[in-house]
Amino acid sequence: MFIGHYALGLASKRIAPSVSLGALFLACQFADLLWPTLVLAGVESFTIRPGITAVTPLAFEYYPFSHSLLTLCVWGVLLGLIYRAVAGSSWRAAIVLCALVVSHWVLDVVVHRRDMPLAPGLGYHLGLGLWNSVPGTLAVEFLLYAIGVVVYLKSTVARDRVGSIGLWMLLLFLAIVELANVLGPPPPSVLAVAWSAQAMWLLVAWAYWVDRHRDPIA
Repeated sequence: MFIGHYALGLASKRIAPSVSLGALFLACQFADLLWPTLVLAGVESFTIRPGITAVTPLAFEYYPFSHSLLTLCVWGVLLGLIYRAVAGSSWRAAIVLCALVVSHWVLDVVVHRRDMPLAPGLGYHLGLGLWNSVPGTLAVEFLLYAIGVVVYLKSTVARDRVGSIGLWMLLLFLAIVELANVLGPPPPSVLAVAWSAQAMWLLVAWAYWVDRHRDPIA
């Protein structure tokens, strides 16, 4: 799951108009932003096994601190409280951010094989295995993405070209990355995946920049 997560971030602008799209992207992809850092630190691990699913060759062996239901609930609460304290936001904004963090686990369960942990130390894992179907994965992700884009466009209006062209460039880039992830060749190494995944922070910054040039629609 990639653009499906961003779809929820885009759609959440409607119910939390005061929250920047950058913060919404940070929340919906918090698990995947934390994960590569923990991999590089040797705390979590994965291997590359081409053919393990039809969509991704990544075998997620150990990632309970970034991707378990329990820890994402904890991270979500912390993020919501920190955002409320720093930004002086409403409880609604904090709750939306918390829910987005937890939503990452829910969406991942749909696509992953049975490797999504419930909590650190528990051996039981969940996964519905949509990644076994390339057409199914693309259909679900792009449907979610289309809904998210439409909701965001109906919830904000561009003030200038940055808010218009910058947004469409961001949306197009996300769609291209999705297709490259699903249809592209296996990555060369674990380190290459972990380091390239750090680039997702740039998407958060890009979303902050674009959203500053758009106004919420009452």
